Amino acid sequence: MARISEPRAPSADRPVLDGPASFAQLFDTYARPLRGYLAGRVGEHVADDLVAETFLIAWRKRAVYDPALAPIRGWLYGIATNLVRTHVRQEIRGLRATARAHGRREHIGDLGHDALVADRVDAQRRMRQLAGALTELTEQERDVLLLTSWAGLEPVEVAAALGLPASTVRSRLHRLRQRLQALLTQHSQEDSDE
Repeated sequence: MARISEPRAPSADRPVLDGPASFAQLFDTYARPLRGYLAGRVGEHVADDLVAETFLIAWRKRAVYDPALAPIRGWLYGIATNLVRTHVRQEIRGLRATARAHGRREHIGDLGHDALVADRVDAQRRMRQLAGALTELTEQERDVLLLTSWAGLEPVEVAAALGLPASTVRSRLHRLRQRLQALLTQHSQEDSDE
């Protein structure tokens, strides 16, 4: 019976992929969190297809996975991220459309003091600002940001997913946080100027 056999390496996240049973175990372990990450990136309707495609590619490329080089989670998220990149144009168009759609100020009328309506307007403003800021990030910046914030990967795992050194991911993440804050501030100032 094939199973995920663990090397003597310190991490239990570096299995040997030796057959269908090990892949079934791999799927059971990682499909749900991977789907959550993908659903956040491309929506619920596409996430299931991308999860399936991720594991299909992983199955086909199982011979090139080296457990000594990277944790399996990072490898799988790397495959998924590459698949998401094929949807980048759609993602950008959607974010820009969201920014435009939420760019119109709502007329509050008689409900101006109602906390619920004020919260909704605030949420729309924040959504517009975030969507606008995300469209200004590069593809690589969005990948690093979303792999850490939505998928919850550690910098070492993001590095494995994107084929980068962990130190590069850490420095990009630091610069990215500063850039994103500046973009959000800029979008906030643009809103107050309107």
